[in-house]
Amino acid sequence: MEASRLDVADAHQALAVAGQTDMVWGHASLRDPQGRGVWMKAAGWGFEEITAERVILVSPGGDVVEGDGRRHIEYPIHTQLMAARPDVAAVVHGHAPATAVFASLDVPLRALSHDAVPFLDPDIPRFTESGDLIRDDRLGAALAAAVGSAAGALIPGHGFVVAGPSLAVAVMRAVLLERACGNHLAALSAGGPARWSDESEVASKRESVWSPGQYQAGYDYLLRRAGVGKDS
Repeated sequence: MEASRLDVADAHQALAVAGQTDMVWGHASLRDPQGRGVWMKAAGWGFEEITAERVILVSPGGDVVEGDGRRHIEYPIHTQLMAARPDVAAVVHGHAPATAVFASLDVPLRALSHDAVPFLDPDIPRFTESGDLIRDDRLGAALAAAVGSAAGALIPGHGFVVAGPSLAVAVMRAVLLERACGNHLAALSAGGPARWSDESEVASKRESVWSPGQYQAGYDYLLRRAGVGKDS
């Protein structure tokens, strides 16, 4: 479907301008409206290189149903998380440096700023079964189980995964998680942190700070910076 392809291409452009590019690795996906699998970028391209022509439809079994190009090895991250979570329409997997470094620490993520709020209930899950590539359904399902009902998870030795009810939310959560981990690493290097939002304030901020409209506003900003989307 052309609309899905365009939306997924725009999401990768938004991730690129937000600094999430890792050469040709990492990927965002969108659930196919017809239930045939997930739309995601073809392997071998960086986020900033993705156009609608470089977006493919991958079936739950890993077949390329529509589009030209190879699928990513780690497609089960997307297909298994969406199979486990009917509320999830979009997934982002990446290797942003601050997330990878913070994932290696046995330290709970704290709400030092608004950025960490979507992930704390009371802490972000960590998937510790493997830091290798999530290349099969078993590992994909195990990762989905670790995420549970959360907004995402850190993967020590690897990176992160986030999910959302839309591409706007999933992309913004990828950006927010990198910022939250970076903030916490900076605080640790300065000998802290000493103060952060408590659980009640975090719960309040989920509604007041990260409403659907706020996610969309941030995403629209990234799309404008990338020169894509309906407002470009």
